[in-house]
Amino acid sequence: MDLLKLTALELGRKIKDRDVSVREALEAVLAQARAVEPEINSYVTLDEEGALAQAEAVQEKIDRGELKGPLAGVPAAVKDNISIEGQLTTCSSRILSNYRPTFTAEAVKNLQREGAVVVGKTNMDEFAMGSTTETSCFGPTKNPHNLLYVPGGSSGGSCAAVAAQECWYALGSDTGGSIRQPSSFCGVVGLKPTYGTVSRYGLIAYGSSLDQIGPVAKDVADCAAILEAVASRDEKDSTSVERQDYDFTSALERDIKGMKIGIPRDYMGEGLDSEVADAIWRAARVLEERGAVLEEFDLSLVKYAIPAYYVIASAEASSNLERFDGVKYGYRGADCEGLHSMYKKTRSEGFGAEVKRRIMLGSFVLSSGYYDAYYLKALRTKALIKQAFDKAFETYDLILGPTAPTTAPKLGKSLQDPLKMYLGDIYTISVNLAGLPGMSVPVGKDSRGLPIGMQLIGNSFQEKKLIRAAYAYECATEKEYEAPADVRIGAGTKGRQDGDFRESISRAAGTENPASGREA
Repeated sequence: MDLLKLTALELGRKIKDRDVSVREALEAVLAQARAVEPEINSYVTLDEEGALAQAEAVQEKIDRGELKGPLAGVPAAVKDNISIEGQLTTCSSRILSNYRPTFTAEAVKNLQREGAVVVGKTNMDEFAMGSTTETSCFGPTKNPHNLLYVPGGSSGGSCAAVAAQECWYALGSDTGGSIRQPSSFCGVVGLKPTYGTVSRYGLIAYGSSLDQIGPVAKDVADCAAILEAVASRDEKDSTSVERQDYDFTSALERDIKGMKIGIPRDYMGEGLDSEVADAIWRAARVLEERGAVLEEFDLSLVKYAIPAYYVIASAEASSNLERFDGVKYGYRGADCEGLHSMYKKTRSEGFGAEVKRRIMLGSFVLSSGYYDAYYLKALRTKALIKQAFDKAFETYDLILGPTAPTTAPKLGKSLQDPLKMYLGDIYTISVNLAGLPGMSVPVGKDSRGLPIGMQLIGNSFQEKKLIRAAYAYECATEKEYEAPADVRIGAGTKGRQDGDFRESISRAAGTENPASGREA
């Protein structure tokens, strides 16, 4: 039995039936990670010792009948901007290369209550600012389907880890498409819930009004079960919402007869790659054959979404990242003369180029004389975009379109032109501006063998409709997850040992040399 081919729910059933032990499952993904990490670079931290201890504790609880959930004992990964007590949480930035939180994020706690075994923390764009997972101080993550291409971002490490079978599922965060876009590029399923559904407590903020934690998995059923586990009202997060129904797995039905699905003409026209467009139309016809009613319509204000998003997100980022000054925690520049010198040197050395670019943009639009012209105007645009979606959902149950205008670009291409990289988020950022749920589902590959994702968008708190339509598509096409050929067990190991892997992590973070900075 090849454990790695199982979905999370399938593995959970086998663990519950005593066909597989938690330790056996964990050892399978650790072996896979050791085999492929030299090439893929999905993980920032692989916590083998801690994961083995978790596996033993979880197994005991399963044996005593204390853990009966569908995900009990299933190994998972967590994006490196989501806090876990005592474990390095770096946001893939040098400025937090030595930061160990004193608390655990509520979403991770919810998973742990269900018996999850956290394998490690996944690579990401620095402070979630990027669309390719190339701005990480730990180096870029590569797409498991083709190592010359990016996995997307900023949750590229989480999506690549699932695609490369280095975990059964992962948590990511989505500020402007950072779960859905890399899920599309890596050929996995990613779900961004309605804003407020999952607690943001313990998520290191990029844009507080936009950020949301969500699941990445091999199929729709896994995503539904993970969302069911992590979603909750949390008093520690003032933006979290008490929902009446958290039973997302009940939406795993094949019947979508009569469901009205709108396809925006704005999403299917200029700028969309022809192979992506063909795959989306084929997927749409599958849903139509299953009984859905499809209709094209005009979704206005799409062209204003990108400027509004980057003004708002950058403004919030400049405020949120102000706390990283070398005083209380994280990296501190050495040999500084005076407080202001220490601030300047710490931030100059600690932040990467993309983070600095967005901090400067955010500080500019919030500055006196420009606040009304840029920031307030962006907030008004955000409200108009939400109104446009509200009007659409008066007619349609769901909106269907591409997740990204192209498949994954080659490594190094996007960073040469940041504005072009920003335009790659055109289909995803509106969902965050409006606080809506969105989901990316694999619907094929292009001529280079790179995955294509279809995005489904629902009205607020209508995740069940997303899950139902996505599940119906999977069932109709008999989709079964297949690992990329590049990442089979044994590829590229060359005798690399655990100690070598951990050393490479320390070296990438710049923490092995005390002279490079010290813990504040």
